[in-house]
Amino acid sequence: MTKNAPAGVSIQRNSMLRRYMRRHWVLYAMLLLPVLYYIIFKYVPMVGNVLAFRRYRPGMSPFGTEWTMRYFERFLRDPMFWRAFRNTLVISVFNILVNFPIPIIFAILLNEVRIKPFQKFVQTVSYVPRFVSTVVVIAILNELLSPSSGLVNRLLESLGMEVIYFMNEPEWFRPVYILSETWQFTGWTAIIYLAAITSISPDLFEAAEIDGAGRLQRIWYVTVPCILPTIAVMLIINVGHMLRLGFEKVLLMYTPANSSVSDIIDTLVYRTGLQSQNYSYATAVGLFSGLIGLVLVISANTASKKLTGESIY
Repeated sequence: MTKNAPAGVSIQRNSMLRRYMRRHWVLYAMLLLPVLYYIIFKYVPMVGNVLAFRRYRPGMSPFGTEWTMRYFERFLRDPMFWRAFRNTLVISVFNILVNFPIPIIFAILLNEVRIKPFQKFVQTVSYVPRFVSTVVVIAILNELLSPSSGLVNRLLESLGMEVIYFMNEPEWFRPVYILSETWQFTGWTAIIYLAAITSISPDLFEAAEIDGAGRLQRIWYVTVPCILPTIAVMLIINVGHMLRLGFEKVLLMYTPANSSVSDIIDTLVYRTGLQSQNYSYATAVGLFSGLIGLVLVISANTASKKLTGESIY
């Protein structure tokens, strides 16, 4: 009897597993495509990182011909790399400081709107820009900020101020980039926080109201603490992407005049890898950037776990 017990348990588990799969096979079938996407387009290309340690010669092996560490030594001594690294960090830090809290504040304010049709209208208008192509966004910026016919410069002229070439001046590159990110992604990101807010039990708000808490006090002592786990996870994700800015937008906004502030790691990799066909050097730079991003994610996750008790793993 004792010997047959494990076999009976195993048969029962297999039977339960078969019933479970028959019931939920559609969900697993839907999951198959995303898994294949990540395997094919995210994990398989990692094999190409070997080029960072091997010398690539056109017409020969796609994985290089000889082992070398020269490319790491080269970019660590390259002032162009350190300029791109500094620009990436500066833009990323300012982007997080500005565009991380704005969706949280927007979601909280939108949740406080009591006129539901107006709330839905504002929410729809706010997340529509997320679906606008980056090329179209830059075209809109070029039209609005044009020094000859742009609406903004026409307004400046009417106020007696000088015309500004926003898309070409180095000092305006970062503000334009960050504010365009605010316009394009605030509403879309706020959906995550709105979902977290709507999951809060109404009993908590009712209890706070009975205790005499005003609207601002209910936001500060109920809403914010309840969505803090979501805020912590989103912050970890944002920190992990610090060195991965919107490459397409930066490239489209890039001009020789503003290159001192607009040249980032991704554009450096694009120029050296695709334009100059120096694939090994570009791979070394990209691998270094990825490792820094991994360190940032681990550091942010550890700090979040210690400070808030929330983490992604």
